[in-house]
Amino acid sequence: MTTSEAIQQHRQLCDDLHACALEENRFLRQHQQPLSPELVEKKRSLLERLDQSLENLRGLSAGPVRDPETRDLLESTRSRILQILQLDKENEQLLLRYSLSGPKPTPNPTAPSAALLQKIYARTSA
Repeated sequence: MTTSEAIQQHRQLCDDLHACALEENRFLRQHQQPLSPELVEKKRSLLERLDQSLENLRGLSAGPVRDPETRDLLESTRSRILQILQLDKENEQLLLRYSLSGPKPTPNPTAPSAALLQKIYARTSA
């Protein structure tokens, strides 16, 4: 695998990670509760792919990085990584807030008793 191919694959993985972080952010904002198991598993599989991608990048020589096209690709990848880190920090704060407060209890309306309804009816009909 060439350096350019490895960087392009890593950039694609970073785009996938960014999309996952956005999805996680939407979930946290919408549901205000810790992540669903599906999202956690998706994130875990992406992180495993990230480990492999980083191993591939470590095995490459730094020589071709001097190429302007490769440098531009590296710069755009770095930019995407910064976006991911910023989103991840926000997601961590949301997750902490929602996990500490616990799930919001839904109000459970109880049916009024028959005696109460009779009292109300008696007051309004008189």
